[in-house]
Amino acid sequence: MEQQRLPTVLDRRLGVPDAVVIGLGSMLGAGVFVVFAPATAAAGSATGLLIALAIAGFVAWCNATSSARLAARYPESGGTYVYGRERLGDLAGFLAGWAFVAGKTASCAAMALTVGAYLWPGQARIVAVVAVLAVTAVNLGGIAKTARATRWLVAATLVVLGTVAIIGLTAGSADPSRLTDTAGISGYGVLGAAGLLFFAFAGYARIATLGEEVRDPERTIPRAVPLALGLVLLIYLSLATISLSVLGADRLATSSAPLADVVTAAGLPDLTPLVRVGAAVAVTGVLLALVAGVGRTMLAMARRRDLPGALAAVHPRHRVPHRAELLVAGVVIVLVSLGDLATAIGFSSCTVLVYYAITNAAALTLGRDPNRRLPVQALAALGLVGCLTLAATLPLTSVLSGLAILTLGALTHTLLTRN
Repeated sequence: MEQQRLPTVLDRRLGVPDAVVIGLGSMLGAGVFVVFAPATAAAGSATGLLIALAIAGFVAWCNATSSARLAARYPESGGTYVYGRERLGDLAGFLAGWAFVAGKTASCAAMALTVGAYLWPGQARIVAVVAVLAVTAVNLGGIAKTARATRWLVAATLVVLGTVAIIGLTAGSADPSRLTDTAGISGYGVLGAAGLLFFAFAGYARIATLGEEVRDPERTIPRAVPLALGLVLLIYLSLATISLSVLGADRLATSSAPLADVVTAAGLPDLTPLVRVGAAVAVTGVLLALVAGVGRTMLAMARRRDLPGALAAVHPRHRVPHRAELLVAGVVIVLVSLGDLATAIGFSSCTVLVYYAITNAAALTLGRDPNRRLPVQALAALGLVGCLTLAATLPLTSVLSGLAILTLGALTHTLLTRN
């Protein structure tokens, strides 16, 4: 009996609202619940954190512009892995895919560990494993289910964040003068903080990596990417300002749960459990979209035999890259069992910044776009320089580990092309 071949083509089911929701679900959570504290410590002051957030947002906007242009030109799964191959050559594309898979797999581990830390700190790793299994089960049900689940998670997250914002704004402990604190600020520290904060913005690429499942990608992707990014930047700036005005830079820098501390400082500690649950919900939304994005990049790499061809299979009913997503889940479970949150964030930031540097380099080869009023070539150049600068100013261990994995990727590609 002849074995039935599995399909390798995905269905286009997502419109602009769905794509925006997936982008929001990929970003909201990480910056608010994880990155603000270490970024404040690196920036050295309240003013430094806000400047760093603006820098990270600008670099992300440059990257988003380049990603949207490229995704409209090449509307298929894989993101910069595809763009790099098409515009810069096989090695650049392979390194982009390698950096994305490695960095975002580390991000998945960081998000899973965050869920555990908020829900059950004493058994964080066990909760993290359960979270990975749960989101993988949802993703295997199809992209429509992923979008629907993400929509509910984003809605719940916005309710919790809005509640914290209202409490912070009306708290008697809020002091706007704390926002002008410049003691301890340094240019290098601000850039390092921006590199860490970039971790919170990188989720907009999930829209591009889902390019093969978006209806009318030439129209949908260029609209969805900047819209999702702009909404998230506004939310991040608002919550960073509120957290700094209530806690101050010193307390924020040492906080393990900044928004929970905002509620406590406002004199409403009974609401702290709500914030913890809200954090877990938000980060689960990030994890849901992350696993989907990494799986689709692996699908694209497997199609071109840069990864084992078996990973190019698409489920005949649910139309998802089920083998790739199961492999991602397995690797993430190993990482959450062995790794820690801070290391995962730094490593992910470094490799993902390299990924976007390749994005901007690829966009530069497109030339001017007469249909756009924005100076897209200048934005691509600024994005390229910005990504490399922020990557270089991250903690040394993050830079060295990122360089090590990229070197390993280059050697792997060289060996594969010789054989």
